[in-house]
Amino acid sequence: MTRAAPTTVIAVILILLSGAAMAQMRGHGGPVRAVAISPDGRSVLSGSFDTSVIRWSVATGFAEQVLRFHSSAVNAVVFLSDTRMATAGADARIAIWSAGRPQPDTILSGHNAPIAALAISPDRTRLASASWDSSVRLWPLDGSGKSRVLEGHSQNVNGVAFTPDGRSLVSVGYDLTVRIWPLAGGAPDVVTLPSPLNAVAIASDGGIAAGAADGKVYFLTRDGKIAGESKAGRTPVISLAVSPDGALLAAASIGGSVTIIDRNTQTIARTLVGPGLPVWSVAFFADDRTLLTGGADHTIRRWNALTGELMGSPVMGAPGDPLAAFAGDHGAEMFRSCIACHTLSKDDGARAGPTLAGIFGRRIASLPGYNFSEALKKMDIIWTPESVAKLFEIGPAAYTPGTKMPEQRIASPEDRRALIDFLARVTAK
Repeated sequence: MTRAAPTTVIAVILILLSGAAMAQMRGHGGPVRAVAISPDGRSVLSGSFDTSVIRWSVATGFAEQVLRFHSSAVNAVVFLSDTRMATAGADARIAIWSAGRPQPDTILSGHNAPIAALAISPDRTRLASASWDSSVRLWPLDGSGKSRVLEGHSQNVNGVAFTPDGRSLVSVGYDLTVRIWPLAGGAPDVVTLPSPLNAVAIASDGGIAAGAADGKVYFLTRDGKIAGESKAGRTPVISLAVSPDGALLAAASIGGSVTIIDRNTQTIARTLVGPGLPVWSVAFFADDRTLLTGGADHTIRRWNALTGELMGSPVMGAPGDPLAAFAGDHGAEMFRSCIACHTLSKDDGARAGPTLAGIFGRRIASLPGYNFSEALKKMDIIWTPESVAKLFEIGPAAYTPGTKMPEQRIASPEDRRALIDFLARVTAK
């Protein structure tokens, strides 16, 4: 794992210590399956079971872009650079994106089963993907050639990571094996462990950690020798992240907790306890202490891994925040995930979606100047508080089939009511 430049670390720390730092991010309509942090620490990328990807601003905590391409769950996301990203999922495709562009620059196809994980090489020239088709693929990012296929796993491959020197690739699978592939060629070193493996992470010193279905984290040396184990919990470990300095390992479990392990002693330092739902993804910031988690409650949380403290609640009123005037308004908090696609004022016009100014009483797909899908134009829906509530109760896919809107549901009647009350107040102006 490469270290961020000192100036980047300082910038991140200043952002996090300022009043404008993001705390919790809510916007997906389904569990957050994957999270990643940009090299400069200014952006977060998240993928969800709702099929969408969201690029978030760290400074403000609100969505800057919603990426829609995948036809099923997004299982993996990674930053290729500060402004380029890769996403992959259950549709077996990889999309390469540039910040600000609504469609992928490139689509990479080759796997024939869900892609579970992605990794970027230290020199950022190659992308690795792990798939349930039992293979690992290496993709050159200069567009010069086809993928290289690494075969040997006999079951689902769930995790993949490059070694810090870029000379090897490590993969783990449900077949109990850790495979260390020499990228110069030749057969991999194979280590068999006692339990199916769901995740892998590699520290800056080359040490390997594998998260297993038995709730343990297995530690290996850079050359594949077993170096110890830690019991992270009673339920399967499904995601791992190592702090950039290599001191801490975060192990997320399907039981809902995140165990922070001291890598030097291989002992548990503390446990982060969330709402009790599966935590699907973890990622460290460059400051070596701030941890992001994404879980089944659709929320991305920020933690201090050194103290176990949950850092804040959804931030309102940060500089540049379009919802700054509504700080403390629960309805505005519910709307926060919508601002990447929708504005509230006629003067602000449309974004990826139409403006919501004057929405109540308007027929669906009737706003002049916006290119609605043909499916919506044929529907006989008038937007009222009741119809908007129904939209978020059962989801856009069920209520408005053919919509371009990412799947998003609001389970709580109180949360739906707060959002509708907010829209009624601000869109009528």
